[in-house]
Amino acid sequence: MIDSHNSLKYEYEVTGIELDTLVDISLKQEGFIGSRMTGAGFGGCSVSIVKEDKVDDFIKNVGKLYEESIGYLPSFYVANISCGAKKLS
Repeated sequence: MIDSHNSLKYEYEVTGIELDTLVDISLKQEGFIGSRMTGAGFGGCSVSIVKEDKVDDFIKNVGKLYEESIGYLPSFYVANISCGAKKLS
């Protein structure tokens, strides 16, 4: 995921200070697995994979550090992995 983000940052130049800051801060968090921008770029969102028992700390720490760096709080949406596609009965 980090290589993908860096490709979008350096090769396609479609990230920005907000997204790069969010990913850079995420890299330093305990329980962090991966992060990259998602969507159309030039702002928008990043998606991060974080160990389940570290999600609350991740949100608290990233939110605080992001606000200190950028000047406003980010929003977080927690998603869970489902069982995937299956036949409904």
